[in-house]
Amino acid sequence: LQKLFLMPAGNPPHRQSTFAAAAHRVEMLRLAVESYPDLTVDDREVRRGGFSYMVDTLSEVRASLGADQPLLLLTGQDAVNQLDSWKDWQRLFDLAHIVVMRRPDSIVEGSAMLQQELLPRTTLEFALLSSSPAGYVLPLEVTQLAISSTDIRQRLEQKRSCRFLMPDKVIEYIQREGLYGAA
Repeated sequence: LQKLFLMPAGNPPHRQSTFAAAAHRVEMLRLAVESYPDLTVDDREVRRGGFSYMVDTLSEVRASLGADQPLLLLTGQDAVNQLDSWKDWQRLFDLAHIVVMRRPDSIVEGSAMLQQELLPRTTLEFALLSSSPAGYVLPLEVTQLAISSTDIRQRLEQKRSCRFLMPDKVIEYIQREGLYGAA
């Protein structure tokens, strides 16, 4: 990868509401990656306003990169399982490769239509992602820890420790701002 951009969703249409305001989520992400110079927070979805549609975000990025540059969308298995509910979801394959980040407890599921689209695009060959601009799906096991945002929010609400699940600076920010029921 030449660059890795982390993009918090601004206003996701598939959720009734987010658990923290977009500005807080951007700041927590900045705190989490501040000591990692290879990671960049991209807040374009938050700045854009309105609903955040990945097809719009990837179209923007694709326009800035040009048609021939490989572009990868890294997202979780849980999101990919619902991909066919996203706006213009089939256009995503024209804009980027999709790298499916799988935790140890991930379950692969989804509609028959979704599976028909994903299966022929699925590869385990990283080289294919760098030799073409878009269109492949690469499943990738990412960690031995089953860390999820749902679990972290529940721990915070229950006043349980989240140490080692996220950077201390983010925990301090959450407590200072009183997010997720933390005191």
